[in-house]
Amino acid sequence: MPALINPSILSADFANLERDLAAIATADFAHVDVMDNHFVPNLTLGLPVVRRIAEVSPVPLDVHLMIEDADRWAPEYAAAGAASVTFHAEAAQAPVRLARELRAGGVRAAVALRPASPVEPFLDLLAEVDMVLVMTVEPGFGGQSFIEGTLPKIRRTRAAIDAAGLDTWVQVDGGVSRDTIARIAEAGANVFVAGSAVYGADDVAGEIAALRALADAA
Repeated sequence: MPALINPSILSADFANLERDLAAIATADFAHVDVMDNHFVPNLTLGLPVVRRIAEVSPVPLDVHLMIEDADRWAPEYAAAGAASVTFHAEAAQAPVRLARELRAGGVRAAVALRPASPVEPFLDLLAEVDMVLVMTVEPGFGGQSFIEGTLPKIRRTRAAIDAAGLDTWVQVDGGVSRDTIARIAEAGANVFVAGSAVYGADDVAGEIAALRALADAA
C-alpha cells in the first residue's frame, strides 16, 4: 500500500494549533501524542484538547497514548473523535480485550512497543489489531535521533504480518526524516510519524510530499 505520512503535532506551535493543523492538510493523519508524566516523563494533551482538535483537524486523528491505565482511557479517546487509537503493550492489562473494544467502537486499534520491548509475544495476536507501532526512539520527547537497532524488529514484524496474510499496518515513530525514511520503509513500515522534520521545514506540504515519495520509492 502507499506510504502514509502522519505528522506529529507535538512539534507544532500549541499557541497556533489550528493553524498548524491546517498546514498538514495534505497528510494522511495528524499524530497526537498524549502523555501523562507517569508512563513517560512528559505531560502533553488530555481529553478536552483532543476532542477539540478532532473538531477542527482537516485530517483524521491518529492518537498515541503514552499513559498508564490504557485499558481505562483508550476508549475515551476513541469517543473523543480519534480515528485510530494506539496504546502501549507495556501499559495495557488486557490488550486483546482493549483492541476489541476499540474496534467495536468503530476506530482502528493499534499496539505500540518501546524500542527495547520485543515484538515476539504479540505475533500470535496480530489479527486482533489494525496496526503495530514500533517506537524508534524512547517515547516522551520529540526531536530524538533514530535508533538503528529497531530496524530488525520492523522487519520481523512485517514478515510475521505477511506470513499470516494480514492487512495490519506497521508504523514507526521517532527520528523519521528524509535521511532515514527509505531505510525504514525498506524494512517494512508503511506508516510514518514525522514531527520536527515536517514542522521544522520551510514548506510543510512540500516536506510531506517529499517524505511520501521517498518511502514509496523504497
